[in-house]
Amino acid sequence: MSVREMPPSVGELEDLATAAAQTGAQLCLMRMGEPITVSTKSAAGDVVTPVDRAAEEAVRAVLLDERPADSLLGEELPAHCGTSGLEWVIDPLDGTTNYTRLIPYFATSVAVRRTSDGAWLAGAVSAPALGATWSAARGGGAQLRSPAQRAVLPLQLPATTARLIGTGLSYDPGRRRRQVRELGALLADYTDMRRFGAAAVDLCLVAQGSLHAFVEDDLAVHDWAAGALIAEEAGATVYRPTDGDETVSATWV
Repeated sequence: MSVREMPPSVGELEDLATAAAQTGAQLCLMRMGEPITVSTKSAAGDVVTPVDRAAEEAVRAVLLDERPADSLLGEELPAHCGTSGLEWVIDPLDGTTNYTRLIPYFATSVAVRRTSDGAWLAGAVSAPALGATWSAARGGGAQLRSPAQRAVLPLQLPATTARLIGTGLSYDPGRRRRQVRELGALLADYTDMRRFGAAAVDLCLVAQGSLHAFVEDDLAVHDWAAGALIAEEAGATVYRPTDGDETVSATWV
C-alpha cells in the first residue's frame, strides 16, 4: 500500500482542510472589491458570484490533488462521487452578501465526514479579512491559526457580565417572519445579540468564546459542517439538525 493509500489520521485531514480553506479564502480576498456580477439562487438575497465558483474550484483542486478517491459536496458545483468512504463538504464563500458589500465577515469552510456513519472528522474555517483560520480534528480539540499565533481554543477572554448570542435569518420571507417573532424568547437568557451574516464564522466565534451561543435554523450542511465541529471540539455543546429539528446550535453552559 502506498503512502497516499494509507488511511489518513484526523490530524492529517485537519491540515488538509486548513490548506484547502485557506486557498479558497485567499482567492476571495484577492478578488474582493473587483467589479463582479451578482445573481440569486434560491431566493432574493441568496446571492452568488463568479468568485464563489472560482473559490470552490480552487478548494476542490487542493483536496483532489491529495485525496483523488474522496467524494466532494460543494455549495456551487456538482457533487463528485468518490470511493474512499470520505466526503468533503465545502462552502467556498460563506457570507457572500457581506463579501459583495465589503463587510469582513466572510469565510471559506471545509469539513470532512466518514460516509459509513456520518461522523465529522476534521474541518477548517478561514476568514481572510479577519486574519483568522479556525480548525479542529475529531477528538483532538480546536485551534485558532493566525499569522501571529496558533492558540488552542477557547481563548481566554476578559471577564464580562455580557452574554452574547449569535443568530441569522432565513432568505425565505415566511421563515424570516417566524424567526423575528421568536427573537424575544431566544434572547431571554442573554444580554445582547449579534448577527454577522456568516454561520461558519458565528460558530467559530462561539468556539473562541466571543459568543456564548449561536442558534439558527434553515441552514444547509455546508453552512455549519466545519464550524459545528470546531465549536464542539472547543468544548461547546453542539446540536446538529435532525429529521425532526432543523436547528443548529452551539452553546457554552
